Amino acid sequence: MAVHDAMDILNGKWKISIISSICYYNKRRFSDILNDVDGISNKMLSKELKELEINKLITRTVLDTQPITVQYELSEYGLSLKTIINNLTEWGLAHRKVIMGDHH
Repeated sequence: MAVHDAMDILNGKWKISIISSICYYNKRRFSDILNDVDGISNKMLSKELKELEINKLITRTVLDTQPITVQYELSEYGLSLKTIINNLTEWGLAHRKVIMGDHH
């Protein structure tokens, strides 16, 4: 049940990548995340960020700049995902080596 709950929140093609982008840089603007997450549309990124915010994983700050900048960062609760993201990154790198036949 717990794994199901976790996957329910982090489901879909984009959420892990979005969290990963914010996690890696600490604070991220919308356009930065859009550049980081290959193939995501404006509309989809907007929807996913809203869901992550509803689930209290990220915080959204509107900065008083010209033009207005919106900045996203992991909430204190969202920071609890950092270990998972780092583990997924390490596993992904190791997996690529296995698949590419580079066992060094």
